[in-house]
Amino acid sequence: MTEIGTIRNFSIIAHIDHGKSTLADRLIQATGGLTEREMEAQVLDNMEIERERGITIKAQTVRLDYTASDGKPYVLNLMDTPGHVDFAYEVSRSLAACEGALLVVDAAQGVEAQTLANVYQSIEHDHEIVPVINKIDLPAADVDKVRQEIEDIVGLPADDAILTSAKTGLGINEVLEAIVTRIPPPKGDRDAPLKAMLVDSWYDPYLGVVILIRVIDGAVRKGQQVKFMQAGTTHLIDRVGVFRPKIEQLAELGPGEIGFITAQIKDIGETRVGDTITDAKRPAAQALPGFKEVQPVVFCGLFPTDANDFEKLRDSLAKLRLNDASFSFEMETSAALGFGFRCGFLGLLHLEIIQERLTREYDLDLITTAPSVVYEVHLSKGRDASSIGSARTIGTDAAGLSIVEIHNPADWPDPNQIVEVEEPWIEATIYVPDEHLGPILKLCQDRRGIQKNLTYVAGRAQVVYELPLNEVVFDFYDRLKSISRGYASFDYHQIGHRPGDLVKMNILVNGEAVDALSMIVHRGAAEARGRQLCERLKDLIPRHLFKIPIQAAIGGKVIARETIAALRKDVTAKCYGGDITRKKKLLEKQKEGKKRMREYGSVSIPQEAFIAALRMGEE
Repeated sequence: MTEIGTIRNFSIIAHIDHGKSTLADRLIQATGGLTEREMEAQVLDNMEIERERGITIKAQTVRLDYTASDGKPYVLNLMDTPGHVDFAYEVSRSLAACEGALLVVDAAQGVEAQTLANVYQSIEHDHEIVPVINKIDLPAADVDKVRQEIEDIVGLPADDAILTSAKTGLGINEVLEAIVTRIPPPKGDRDAPLKAMLVDSWYDPYLGVVILIRVIDGAVRKGQQVKFMQAGTTHLIDRVGVFRPKIEQLAELGPGEIGFITAQIKDIGETRVGDTITDAKRPAAQALPGFKEVQPVVFCGLFPTDANDFEKLRDSLAKLRLNDASFSFEMETSAALGFGFRCGFLGLLHLEIIQERLTREYDLDLITTAPSVVYEVHLSKGRDASSIGSARTIGTDAAGLSIVEIHNPADWPDPNQIVEVEEPWIEATIYVPDEHLGPILKLCQDRRGIQKNLTYVAGRAQVVYELPLNEVVFDFYDRLKSISRGYASFDYHQIGHRPGDLVKMNILVNGEAVDALSMIVHRGAAEARGRQLCERLKDLIPRHLFKIPIQAAIGGKVIARETIAALRKDVTAKCYGGDITRKKKLLEKQKEGKKRMREYGSVSIPQEAFIAALRMGEE
């Protein structure tokens, strides 16, 4: 049992690539968590893709023993949180389990968008924040400028900011002393009914679901019957322990401690992040605040390029879902692409990671349809979701009309049934050097953005825009990075749904709609996007023996068209001399045949055409 006054729970918050995981490595090394031989770079990032990209996807925790300069032993619980906006809820639960945070800022790059977003979350949880300026050994490091930015942008005093180089180990002892002296110990009542927060969970093939918890009050022991208050399920604990970072089993976890439990749970869906765990026989009066269901934000279809891989894709998605309850999938069929799955993700990075893991870990070759977001459609009187594919009714509006949620363009109702469409909006914060500001503002205006704020701090502009999520999921982030040469940083949060003039745009090839290429667009941008897609398909679809029209249409109205010219076969080659009427007769006969072919001929669209057309925004 650990004395509560000697516990320090803290997390490391920073923008992507500012040195969070490297600093965690040095702290583990300095406290003897792992020997020199066991150490490896980014020891808390256990996925290959995390190490390769230098990002943290799953929050990790580790318990460290540290003897301070005053000779007292302390227990430090370090939580290494993801930095990306897609995992903001996971970050918020991790921060709720701590009393303090190390704010890591790159000495060369300064304060960036996600640094700010995560600091504000930390301040909301009433944390003691210790500024750490990292990478001071870089030639481009400007410590005084970064100190000024922390004071001006974040609003924290930075005179006593700790200067470190996580790579070389410089300043690590000062960081450990600051954790002990500046971060307060947790509070908790050992005799109160058990109340513990479910911080994270993942699937282990030998132990079942492993649950990371922070005990607030009471104690959790092996053999105890516990209840998950939001899920309403009860389980018998069969293992209690901590990560050092290797697993170490304990008899119990007391107030203020962070550790793990297992209870032979097979379905990760039962263990929802933010749930409250209490004693089944002596439950707590009320659950901890802040719990919310994680809802997918971006949807897209995943189809195997080889139809024989469908079962393999189903198994692979089921295996990935064991470790990540935040993404969902359901089966869908497409006339063009065959059988596949409609998947929901927390954001574009989440989508990219799942897609890359399917390709890399399960050796699958996939086609991804254009990403779409969740729209709320108000249907005309007497209509509901029962006649619309996978759509579901979420309520009624003031006029008593049904509101349905739609995320698949294939389910889009007939325009005559739609009274109003609402789309999700976000508030985006962009940090960009002054010289790139003009093109960034133009990009946001082109994407239907509403400027809310523009301020200048230390030679950089901070722009706050409200934008429709529909315009961001396509290629906004790529365009932002290319316009700013990689210097702009971007963070966002959702601010609800707003009415928008949205329509379904179909792509017709030889008069037939290709369902995989249909998308929901704003009426104002439909013509430009339709023309762009038609031009792209014209280059990608091979020529046939007859003309092929490619059209973009909204309902019955064609808004863009390109025509693929027919392959010409020289039918007059066998005519050597003679009357011109002989040649004309052969050409007329060919013309008739081509007209008949065009009526009955089906166009073969190669897989590459789908892949390239759906990546339209990336170039």
